[in-house]
Formats: sequence, structure tokens, C-alpha cells
Amino acid sequence: MTYVIACDVGTSGIKTCVYRIDGGMELVGSLTAGYGLQIGERGEAEQDPHELWQAMCTTTTAVVREAGISPAEVEGISFCSQMQSLILVDAAGEPVRPSMSYMDQRATAEMAAGIGRGLKISGMNARKLLSALRVTGAAPASVKDPVWKYNWVKANEPSVFARVATWLDVKEYLILRCTGERVMTRDSAFATLLYDARPGHEEFSAELCRMFGVSPSHLPRVVGSSERVGGLTATAAAELGLAEGTAVFGGGGDASLIGVGAGAAQPGDTHIYFGTSGWVSTVVTERKVDINAMIASIVGASAGSYNYFAELETAGKCLEWVRDHLALDEINLYLEQRPELNERMEKANRGLYSYMIEEISSVPAGSGGVVFTPWLHGNRCPFEDPNAAGMFFNIRLETGKRELIHSVLEGVCYHLRWQLEAQEKKVTTSPVVRFVGGGALAPLTCQMLANILGRPVETAASPQNVGALGAAIVVGVGLGILDSIEDADRLVPALATYRPDPAVKAVHDRNFGVLKELYRRNRKLFATMNGVA
Repeated sequence: MTYVIACDVGTSGIKTCVYRIDGGMELVGSLTAGYGLQIGERGEAEQDPHELWQAMCTTTTAVVREAGISPAEVEGISFCSQMQSLILVDAAGEPVRPSMSYMDQRATAEMAAGIGRGLKISGMNARKLLSALRVTGAAPASVKDPVWKYNWVKANEPSVFARVATWLDVKEYLILRCTGERVMTRDSAFATLLYDARPGHEEFSAELCRMFGVSPSHLPRVVGSSERVGGLTATAAAELGLAEGTAVFGGGGDASLIGVGAGAAQPGDTHIYFGTSGWVSTVVTERKVDINAMIASIVGASAGSYNYFAELETAGKCLEWVRDHLALDEINLYLEQRPELNERMEKANRGLYSYMIEEISSVPAGSGGVVFTPWLHGNRCPFEDPNAAGMFFNIRLETGKRELIHSVLEGVCYHLRWQLEAQEKKVTTSPVVRFVGGGALAPLTCQMLANILGRPVETAASPQNVGALGAAIVVGVGLGILDSIEDADRLVPALATYRPDPAVKAVHDRNFGVLKELYRRNRKLFATMNGVA
């Protein structure tokens, strides 16, 4: 048997897992540590890279002890990570500034200067758009794309930019700390939207670097997801509590490996993820792009595979917001007057999310006519609008907090349906969708998603751990224990299936149409309220 460590590096925390590979994949230990995300009023979203590394060190040391194994028994380490962050490091490997998260959207001026002028197609410079599509199959059409963050630092922090030696993403920074190697996996390289992924090319494009003002010297060498990058240095091993020389593999971004851990790795497989963010992803073997809907084919973990990918910036983050601003208010103030409810929660030993789900389980489909728009930090797909925001629509005197909270879950699911339908304009999605992420832990949400999509939804065991499981599968392939990443479909069977209820189709179809119309009618008002002056 073989023990491996898989680090799932999310937006708000890292989950470090130990898996035993012995004919199957068995989770034998898991620990989580959080870190900060600083959100600013002008679109800033930053993190401290040192906090991410410290969280990895803390959890790794503790989880190996928890699993009851010795450091020498760990044969490999890999990562599943948030993508499209910008971490700029100097010649010594030290970050020159905080990481700019994938959520950062301050670079509006840089995007306008870089691709927003001249003869346009879909609001972008026609020549640059067509060149980018020809080379990469995608284009930096979002203000959140990292090339604009890079140019923002160059324009606004010139003394900082002068110290830059290498452009890295989040897991690539952790790999640097582990091994001293400066690399990007193919999927991370593609996410810069500067990487020529065409067969026979597979390198950063000098043409696109010139076009978008990027120094090729800042871009690291590109490696495969299951490629051994190096071994732990003595310093890193001491900090992580592992053996020097332990193999470190490239891993992948969450967009690549969550589908693997979901057991949806074969061509044509569709999975939906409901975590802090959310998405709809379908495995394809040919590059597809829908520039109007902001959907592109992202390089997958396996050579020659792509994920046709539609992203929602805030999914579980909406539930976190409603927890803090609706449920906690009610619990802090209301439960003081209803101590029997507080006692009930403690007796059941359930967390607040479980309590919330239980409390809204009796709310009928349609949330009493309330529709929530889940755009708490702008939106990327199927429309790009950093000014889009959340709203509760159609509140009446009889509306209560339960209806509001229920409508948040429905609003996220409606948006995921919108993305699934947008995908079907270009590709064939699977008739049964695999559903993963923390949102898939609640049967209520699973059934709600099936009802709103109008098709069966499958879940897997431990849906909140599929990112780490995908990373562990990558290590298994890298060590030669597993034949291919596509083995995931065999290793991750369905745990439960939820079938749509035709009785609620009409109300969901109505509310879904209202959600789409709310954006169309309020787009200009969002710009008025939230546009940068």
C-alpha cells in the first residue's frame, strides 16, 4: 500500500488529506486550516502567500500524525488549487506583493487599454481577440483574468514590478516552497491565456506576450499534472514534518482536478461544483469556445483533454453571506428568547449550515415567489459584468427569513442551469450530472438541483473532498500505481441519484426566467450603482 498527501487549496482555506492507495483510494486523515482574503472597495481581492504556506505546513504535520503513519511512509505530494491568482516572486522566491486572487477585478483600465480599443467583436479588439482565439482557443475577456492583474501591477506599482522574476499561481508558489522549482502545470499555464496549447506547440506564445505586454522571462517552465517536479528540500521537509526528498508532483487547478475526483473524467462527462465558487464543466477532446457566453475549453489534467468550463464566482459564498447576515442575526437575537431551539441545536450536535438546511426544508419550491441573484462579486458567465450584484426580488409582507435563505440556494441552482444550457449550445452534456462540493452534502440541495435542471443528479462519497481525491489520483498516476487519470470514473462510483420532480417544473421554469430577466433589466442600474467613476 502507498500513502500520499493531497492538498486542496481553496479560496478561504487549505484541506490537507492523507490517502492510502491499495486497489482503491481510501481517505485516512484530513485537516483544514483557514487564511484571510482581503476584499477592497475598488475590486481588490488579495491574500498573503506566506499564510497559505503556513497553513499547508500546519495541516501536513498534524494530519500525518493523525493518520498514524511515519513521515517516511509518504511517497508523494500533490495539489488541487484555486486558479488564476497572480503571485509575483523575486529572484530569491519571495513574493513582492500580496497574491491577487482570481476574484480581483480592479484592472478595468488595463483591460480596456489591452483589448478594449479599436474595431471590436463582442466588445473586444477584433485583431487581438481573433489572434488569442487562434493560439489558445480562449481570450482574456474578463477583468479578472491574470494578464490584466499583471499589467495593473506594472502600471500602478512600478518599483514592485521591477523586482519581479517569476509569475506563479497559487499551487505553483507552494511547489516553489516545497522544491525550489519554478514551474506551471499545463492547466495553470493555459489559465494565463498566454499558452499555446495546440498540438506541436505547447509553450507560452511569444506573439501573445508581445500583444498583452508580458515579459516572457517572467513565465516559468511548463510541466504535466502527474509529472514529478522535484523532491522536498531539507528546509521544506522540516517545516512540513516530512522526509527530505519526498516526491512532489505538479497537480492541477480545481477546474481540472475536481472533475477527476468527482468521477467525471471521461469525454462527455459533465459535473457541477458547488463550493465557495461554482461551475459547470464538461470533458471534451476538441477545443470549443463561446465568447458571448464567456465559456472556453480549459486544458485538462490529461494530455489531449479539455474542460468546457462555465464559472460562477459566488456559490457557497452566497450561503456564507446569508449565514452571517440572516441566520446569525436570527440566532444571536432570536434564540436568546427561544432557548429550546439553542438546546436542540446543541443536542443534535450539528453545525449552523445543517441547522439552516433543516429550517428551510419545508419551504415550497419557488421560495414563495422570492428570487435571489447570486452575483455577490460580479459575474463571469454566461455574461461578464463586474458590476452585477445580488438582490432579493419580490419580497412581500408574508416573506420570512426561511424563504429568503431558501431562495439563495435556488438562485445559485438557477444560475447553474443557465450555464448548463449555455454549454449545450456548443457541446453535448451528459444526461446524468455528477454533483460535488460542499453544497452536495445536503440532500435538499441535491434534489433542488435535479428539479431545477430537469435531469438526474448523482453524488459521490465525501463530495467536499473531491479536489483532494483528484490530486491523490494524480500522485497515483505519477508513481505508476494507476494507469491513467481517467481511472477516476472507476475509482469514484455514484453514491446516490436524485431524479427531478415534474410537479415543481412549472414554478422553477417561471423563477428561472425571472432571474435571467432581472439581469437584463437591471444591467444599466448595476453599472450606475457599482461602476468605477
